[in-house]
Amino acid sequence: MESIYGKNIAELKAVVAQVGLPPFAAKQLAEWMYKKGATSFEQMTNISLAGRKALAERFTLGLSAPIHVAESTDGTRKYIYVAAGGQRIESAYIPDGDRATLCISSQAGCKMGCKFCFTGRGGFHGQLTTTEILNQIASLPERDKLTNIVLMGMGEPLDNTDNVLRALEVMTSEWGYGWSPTRVTLSTVGVVPNLKRFLDESQCHLAVSLHNPFSDQRREIMPVEGAYPIRDVVALLKQYDFTHQRRVSFEYIVLKGMNDTPEHIKELCRLLDGLKCRINLIRFHAIPDSPYVSPDSDKMIRFRDTLTRKGIMTTIRASRGEDIKAACGLLSGQGDRTKTEQ
Repeated sequence: MESIYGKNIAELKAVVAQVGLPPFAAKQLAEWMYKKGATSFEQMTNISLAGRKALAERFTLGLSAPIHVAESTDGTRKYIYVAAGGQRIESAYIPDGDRATLCISSQAGCKMGCKFCFTGRGGFHGQLTTTEILNQIASLPERDKLTNIVLMGMGEPLDNTDNVLRALEVMTSEWGYGWSPTRVTLSTVGVVPNLKRFLDESQCHLAVSLHNPFSDQRREIMPVEGAYPIRDVVALLKQYDFTHQRRVSFEYIVLKGMNDTPEHIKELCRLLDGLKCRINLIRFHAIPDSPYVSPDSDKMIRFRDTLTRKGIMTTIRASRGEDIKAACGLLSGQGDRTKTEQ
């Protein structure tokens, strides 16, 4: 049965036409799904009973509740959802004062093979549909508390560009969630052709996984560098305006003795010269059989302060949810079966 959650107005008009409803019913469907949070056709009371029955016979919203939740000592919650074929995907809900961020997945697994990331170790298992991407928001118990969405979970969003852009359209369109694009950030390793498409078709914030400014060293930890060098990524970004509301940042997992030297700072400054951006330093979260180690807090602070003095706004991202494997680079779809089942 075809899922309709994630369809735009034009597509919903085709849906209602198939069951004999008037075109204006498409906007009613969108309002019920995206603004009122309906989880069934039965709840859509301004659509005729016969129309609701006909919709239910031919279509499904496609929403499903998480099957598992684990809660960190810091308040972060990791949810597991089941995607097509039984694949498990994970989302991390991160409350922080009056801000609540949800980190969502775009794929089951990942093809990119970054050496510091646990997700990629399990390989790639499939693309998430637009419905499955949005379901992580729509079926989240804390949905009404959300202030921000980051596509930084399992997978490379720009390796699933069509479905990701459709999901962003629902999030930011007036007929959809109606959110400002500044509430949404997409993270990518830098798939250049699809990155250009994202920059042209969306106004959402961008985060680029950089992690090393030297091409040969970056290639050792990020195979994508062989296909899409970070210099090409930065050259593309310099063609766009990030001086107003839209923001670009660079994610930088700091690996002790490997990408935290004065030479790396100098090269970062050369690489990013002329681009209005920020760098987010991230502590490496240990994964099994990994040779990498995070530097101590003092070294992280010195690294941050040196970059800031050189004119690049730099922050250290707080680590959240590490004890439930919800922190950066730890999502795997396996969960922690010792925690609460739903």
